[in-house]
Amino acid sequence: MNKHLFGLFGPLSTLVRQAAITPLLAALLALALPAHAGTSDFTASYKGGSSSCGTTFQIKGKEPADQARHPVFIYMVGTSDSYDNAQAMAAVQGMADRGYVAATIAYPNAAMGYCNTLMARSKCIFDPSSAQSAVAALCSRSQADCSKGIVVGGFSQGALLGILSRNFDSRVEAVYASGAHRNYIIYNVNTCVGNGNRALPQDRLRVINGENDLYGGGTQSAVRSSSEAVTGYQCTGTSCLQPNGSGWRLVLKSEVQDGSADHCYLRANGCLSNQNSLDSGWLTGSAAWTLNANLDWLSQFTAH
Repeated sequence: MNKHLFGLFGPLSTLVRQAAITPLLAALLALALPAHAGTSDFTASYKGGSSSCGTTFQIKGKEPADQARHPVFIYMVGTSDSYDNAQAMAAVQGMADRGYVAATIAYPNAAMGYCNTLMARSKCIFDPSSAQSAVAALCSRSQADCSKGIVVGGFSQGALLGILSRNFDSRVEAVYASGAHRNYIIYNVNTCVGNGNRALPQDRLRVINGENDLYGGGTQSAVRSSSEAVTGYQCTGTSCLQPNGSGWRLVLKSEVQDGSADHCYLRANGCLSNQNSLDSGWLTGSAAWTLNANLDWLSQFTAH
């Protein structure tokens, strides 16, 4: 319920009982309805794993509530995160609102992995030749048309799986990657996700990293270097976004509500906070590092 309406008028249910339905009241009631009445929820499953694809994992999604056929968006969370946490569902809802069959994909994310493990996990999700893959489950939906293109978003390990997605499915058009680096403490993954070491072209990748991300080195200069290695674009400063929006952008401490700009900058209080409590700027803002700006960037690469 809109908190301003509550404060001015009291609960709308009380207002309805005490007054006739006037045009003004009808408008107020409309504001109290779910904001996403134009989309429908769905669930599915696929076979995933870290070596062979033999374990059932869940898919949760939203799609436009119409009879048209749409491109597909796939999102993956980071290590140890719930696959349907708040950031995943915000991205899914945002892309469904933009006309996509959109879903977040569970995968074996209890631990990080080296390149061979990441490649295996990504293949289970994105292998179009397997009827048991996540991409097959989504592309077979009656409202999905994967010939219009697939775009991908992800956070941390999920971002890396997304960067690898085009190794397996040429229909992947672009990837939005948050917290994506060449090294994660003991895990050197540059040999598979670094620019030139994967199928995804550099002009179809957009990396957004917090300037204090410990996985990127913990300092602005180190995170810049890591972002350059993954994207292949080199710049001074804190932004290296290209004319088409690909490249990298560092999130500054002054831009986030907790003032940290760490690996989990999109959360309200960093990586140790509740994964379902999101930074308000990331969720509703319009700057280049925010959710909406990055979903808009993805949307330019598919047919509608």
